[in-house]
Amino acid sequence: MADVEVASSSGDHQEVVEKADEFPEQDKKRRKICKSSDGKSIKLEQRLGGILCCAVCLDLPRSAVYQCTNGHLMCAGCFTHLLADARLRDEVATCPNCRIEISKGVASRNLAVEKAVSELPAECQFCNKEFSRNSLDRHEELLCEERLTSCRFSRIGCPWRGPFHEGKEHENVCTHPHKSGAEVMETLLSMDNKLEQEKRLYDHIFEMLNYEKVIFNDLQMKPYRTDEFMHKLFYETSRFSAFNHQWVVKARINNSQRDPSLSSEREMTYQLILKTKTTCPLSMSFLVIRGPFGDMKATPKVDKFDFTDQENESPYVRLALQDTAECNRLLSCKAINFRLIMFLVSK
Repeated sequence: MADVEVASSSGDHQEVVEKADEFPEQDKKRRKICKSSDGKSIKLEQRLGGILCCAVCLDLPRSAVYQCTNGHLMCAGCFTHLLADARLRDEVATCPNCRIEISKGVASRNLAVEKAVSELPAECQFCNKEFSRNSLDRHEELLCEERLTSCRFSRIGCPWRGPFHEGKEHENVCTHPHKSGAEVMETLLSMDNKLEQEKRLYDHIFEMLNYEKVIFNDLQMKPYRTDEFMHKLFYETSRFSAFNHQWVVKARINNSQRDPSLSSEREMTYQLILKTKTTCPLSMSFLVIRGPFGDMKATPKVDKFDFTDQENESPYVRLALQDTAECNRLLSCKAINFRLIMFLVSK
């Protein structure tokens, strides 16, 4: 009888063990790690990185995240690049995954994904340690001991660049502080030349503000295409008045390259066109700035042209945008807002 009870007790214990195996406790490690098909464990952060990455560049977004109406994600850079390419090809921009139409009016920001991505870990490019993405920039710029830095005496020509923690040691043995004035003069002259160019630009602008005839117009350029065999993209403003004449600003991409969408480098050039007849030459200086209604990131640059009845179009001049990404951003907009300042030289 005792043997039967022992056997029964043993059987109950085995049944309890089997049930425990059937519903194992899910500890913290089991929740955060799973196994791939080849048996290697994959962290939750890595799996989320594959899910939340941009559908175009396949990288985790560093700033804004846009999504199509079906929920496919795109980083801000790729989103504007898709819209710019569609503008150049005269096509409708589509999501690279589902081919549904996308635009700034249709696509929306995904704030939840932006916040989730900002909490995911990323490696510092200098020390290879992991930090959350929302603190990585501050670490790389201010805190990392391996970040690249220049010598304190770089202003007098020292070319050294190295890890931050080696900076003090280098500066203790740097020879540039002990050089004579004649030896560092070449470096100082190149710095003076750069500052002189900037000063000359602003002095020129302030000098032109003393002219008797100065006017500005807040304008908006909209895209249009030519009727040629190869449709070319141009931008043009509506007619506006200045100095009792009618004018138009016209712009083009990559100097009317055959297919600008095939080029990774993009720039914008513009010209000023006189639309009415003039009895005497108009010596005009002009420049483009952002203005109160635009967000164009361009360096001011003064251009000059003498308008006559025979020559009523200035040559195309480069719009000094920051980079190709800024050009793509402008192309992705429905219109480009800016302020044009014009100075008429009285003779």
